[in-house]
Amino acid sequence: MEKIAVLSEVTKQFSNGRGIKNINLTINQGDILGILGPNGAGKTTLLKCLTGLAKPDSGKVELFGCDLAEHFKQAIQPVGAFIGQGGVYDNMSAFQNLKMALRFYPYVPTSYVDEVLELTGLHPYKYEKLSAFSMGMKQRFGIASALISQPRFVILDEPTNGLDIDGLLLFRKTIQQLSTYYGITFVISSHHISEMERLCNRFAFLINGQLSFSELGKDSLEDIYVKKVEEGAYESRVS
Repeated sequence: MEKIAVLSEVTKQFSNGRGIKNINLTINQGDILGILGPNGAGKTTLLKCLTGLAKPDSGKVELFGCDLAEHFKQAIQPVGAFIGQGGVYDNMSAFQNLKMALRFYPYVPTSYVDEVLELTGLHPYKYEKLSAFSMGMKQRFGIASALISQPRFVILDEPTNGLDIDGLLLFRKTIQQLSTYYGITFVISSHHISEMERLCNRFAFLINGQLSFSELGKDSLEDIYVKKVEEGAYESRVS
């Protein structure tokens, strides 16, 4: 099985004490990995290190066998990501934003913009300005922007924030379809524990900057998550 991403002893610490510590993570082709953790646990920092948006203090990140620090362009080319709303123009329509993004991906046909908008349920609103979008619609647009490069590996930071029940159902259907029929690998951070339980085939918990993994058994993902958070809080008090 192809290794899509490998993080080896990755550490990124900030002056406020937050960040990630000694992260070891292997993501294989076909994974839908859910990362859960409380606010401030380091989820966004981890995903930024995985995409090169943040430079680790130590450790190594490899994507598709390439060292991200040494061969950034080659390593990042097959990757799509939604981390925040960078590079979005609110005074332009969804279609205009995505079409403009294609200048970085000359191999992607313009017709793919409509396909991505259809996948994310935004096609009826393709000519509306992003400034008129609800929070849930902006989240769906963020997912569309992560898919526009026709990536093999997609990284999504809290993509379900602001989604209503219809949006959550569409999100789940889209991810499952892209994983099953296109072989796309996903890493998704989210606070929607029940949704991650339905969607993901692997689960990781990031507590106090440290990563641990778990398999579903007799306990639900929510029960496992609560135990992990309580363990992390206890370790913080006694350290």
